[in-house]
Amino acid sequence: MPPSVSTSSAQQRWSGWTELVAADVIDNGGRGLRGPLPLRTIALGAIGSVLLLAGSFGAAGVLVHDPILGSGPLSAMRYGHGKDLATAVVYLGFGLLVWAWVRLGRGVLARLVDSRGVLLATAAWLAPMLAAPPLFTRDVYSYLGQGLLALHGIDPYAVGPSALTGPIPDNVHPTWQTTPAPYGPLFMGVAKGVILVAGDGMISSVIVMRLVLLCGLGMLIFALPGLVRHLGGRLPVALWLAAASPMTVVHLVGGPHNDMLMIGLLAVGTLLILDGKHAGGLALATMAMAIKATAGLALPFLVWVWASHLAGPRWQRFARAVVPALALFAVVFGACMALAKVGFGWLPALSAPGMIVNYLSTPTALGQAAFGIASLFFDADYGAFVSAGRSLGSVVLAGILVWQWWQARDGGTEAVRRAAIVLFAGALLSPVVLPWYLTWGMALACALPWSPRALSYVVGASVALVLAYSPDGEQAMYNWPLVAVGICAAFLGALSLVRFDPLGFSPLFRRATQVEQHLPR
Repeated sequence: MPPSVSTSSAQQRWSGWTELVAADVIDNGGRGLRGPLPLRTIALGAIGSVLLLAGSFGAAGVLVHDPILGSGPLSAMRYGHGKDLATAVVYLGFGLLVWAWVRLGRGVLARLVDSRGVLLATAAWLAPMLAAPPLFTRDVYSYLGQGLLALHGIDPYAVGPSALTGPIPDNVHPTWQTTPAPYGPLFMGVAKGVILVAGDGMISSVIVMRLVLLCGLGMLIFALPGLVRHLGGRLPVALWLAAASPMTVVHLVGGPHNDMLMIGLLAVGTLLILDGKHAGGLALATMAMAIKATAGLALPFLVWVWASHLAGPRWQRFARAVVPALALFAVVFGACMALAKVGFGWLPALSAPGMIVNYLSTPTALGQAAFGIASLFFDADYGAFVSAGRSLGSVVLAGILVWQWWQARDGGTEAVRRAAIVLFAGALLSPVVLPWYLTWGMALACALPWSPRALSYVVGASVALVLAYSPDGEQAMYNWPLVAVGICAAFLGALSLVRFDPLGFSPLFRRATQVEQHLPR
């Protein structure tokens, strides 16, 4: 807060803002509930989610040969003006979902909505996504193709889904047709299991995969009360950030993406280690890495947490923690490889996403910018500049990892906070950044204390990151009119969390202008 504003004055002004937000949130008919249910807000988001579902049948990552919409009058949704209309419905639904999420966030910040209200909203907003075609991505078809390879005894770390024929390989995005799997051995086992259960029916396979990955969100929700207890945050805020967010609804569930399973395992594993159940916690965190290797960025920090629970000098405690931790890691990861019947091919395959080049990755963006400047003066090599930027990013990430790890040497909750920082850095400094990568760090960071201003930045980033891709899974970052609209929508969403009616359209919130400049920052 500004230095000239006293604490008591700021509290009074916050109380005034709370009174204003009550009109926007409490819509249960005045009933004296323990925690008011924001029914209209929940319904608004549910309508948005239903519109996302309706539009997805024509505008999302639909099947090449759709058994439902492939013929008949509804097939018009997939082509020409029909697809344009379906796309507009998707964006309208997304807008309503964001609007509802911001309204819900206002109530959470004002302590007018509790965890129950956030969980009810999450359930209502997620339910339509369970039956939707893949939204803003086609990655789930790659997952299924890699599982099909493993089921046929073909190493998914050696070849891509195009090594087989059939409806599953046919629906894999062309970029990944010949690309080996960049995921851990446990996920290869999961993908193989989904194919065993669902067969090669495309719709059933996508739904089963989504339900399996949804277990990760269940684990995250289960872990959040304990993580909040340790890390000092508020449970309604944590749930609003991690479960009800459009990043979760649209990307993690609507996608779906295996990051959801990874962060769920990591969150529960971190909680167990904080609670002193070191072996079980490290085993789950190792399983998270066996889903997706980036979870391994958090493991060195969890060793510090383990060591902080032991007695003796620091380095003796560290040695007594790191030795069993390494042994446990080797056993658990080895078991995952054995059960999935795959080898170490996942290590070189980790470079596969680097085929994507976009400016969401800070190092890639720097390489692109440097190329643009250099090309004004000489015939520059685009690939060389991008590679140089990515190499620099890897060095910076390594430095951040080492520095944060050393600063976390006292263990405890500080080590978890710094693990979240490194997970965010790992997402932003990777050679390629896809929007849902930012959920890695949020799985832990959501349980920390947050200021209203910081939360408004999260709202803006969430909106922009969803709109960075088109509903059919193609990147939209070079569609400059759409980028401009996305930036405006992100700014408006961020501002709306902490300022009522930021465009000045509604007379209902005229009084907000009297207190908005004094909101706590």
